[in-house]
Amino acid sequence: MKTVVITGSNGLIGSESVKFFIKKGFRVIGIDNDMRSYFFGKESSTLSVLKELETLKNYEHFSLDIRDQNKINHLFKTYSKDITLVIHTAAQPSHDWAAKEPHTDFTVNANGTLILLEATRKFAKEATFIFTSTNKVYGDTPNNLPLVDMGDRLELPKSHSFYVGIDETMSIDQSKHSIFGASKVAADVLVQEYGRYFDMNTVSFRGGCLTGPAHKGAELHGFLAYIIKAAIHKIPYTIFGYGGKQVRDNIHSYDLVNAFWHFHQNPKAGEVYNIGGSRVNSISILEVIKKLKTDFGYELDYTLSNTAREGDHKWYISDVNKFKNDYPGWEYRYLIDETIRDIVKVNEK
Repeated sequence: MKTVVITGSNGLIGSESVKFFIKKGFRVIGIDNDMRSYFFGKESSTLSVLKELETLKNYEHFSLDIRDQNKINHLFKTYSKDITLVIHTAAQPSHDWAAKEPHTDFTVNANGTLILLEATRKFAKEATFIFTSTNKVYGDTPNNLPLVDMGDRLELPKSHSFYVGIDETMSIDQSKHSIFGASKVAADVLVQEYGRYFDMNTVSFRGGCLTGPAHKGAELHGFLAYIIKAAIHKIPYTIFGYGGKQVRDNIHSYDLVNAFWHFHQNPKAGEVYNIGGSRVNSISILEVIKKLKTDFGYELDYTLSNTAREGDHKWYISDVNKFKNDYPGWEYRYLIDETIRDIVKVNEK
């Protein structure tokens, strides 16, 4: 039976991938050991998601650490003849948290990725290998853009070449990445290199803000999900730097996983794509706060801090045109208002 291995299977993108590919007729092998609760506390545990996934037909779960080379190799060897796709979403995802434990961050994000790539090469070389990278590979270079204060958001002039969004030509050099960004750069380049050097179908999707109703937002990760949670549950919120005018593009988990599906149907070797909500799904923190009040009646209790997070972006919008040109059948199902509404509904339960 055609099989997909999904790491981080309890997480936002992992669990969306599990459900998506089961519907496509795959057997799904999920790998997740709930390290999110270690990173962000028990309230961010994904074990409740696992309980739901284990009820699905054709789902098998393994509570493995992706840094355990022997166990990962054993799993890949066991299913080798059937593995046609690997979706690697497991990660330490916070650039703030990474500075607390750099060794943990790097071994999870970089070493773990290397172990998975090598297991794929040894036991399922023809499989498509999809890696969820990050826009943090560009470091703080986007902060050098000539941004203009528009009141509730920072913005680029329409005449600027990156007004549509930042594309894959932006340099990853000479910038501050955060420790997290550096570990993801290492993984990103490894994924590319395995594609080019070993002629494997690999891709790094450099995501903007990935979100959706299954997102276990925490203060240090998952801005949109956490700010909605804070507004609904009356949790005091701190905005770090830039007056709350920093802009992010948000992509719904379904739309990202659908992009995975399109790539898998016509994969390439060592490819890189910026993927996010693009301009149509971009929003600032202040704009989210206003929307929650006007559209849903929730008022956020927040304070402004003048101290920005290390390596944080003032403005980031993804130019997804390279991917859309290569895969013209892919398009957004969810726009920003629908995404916010989905997350609100989950938090109101």
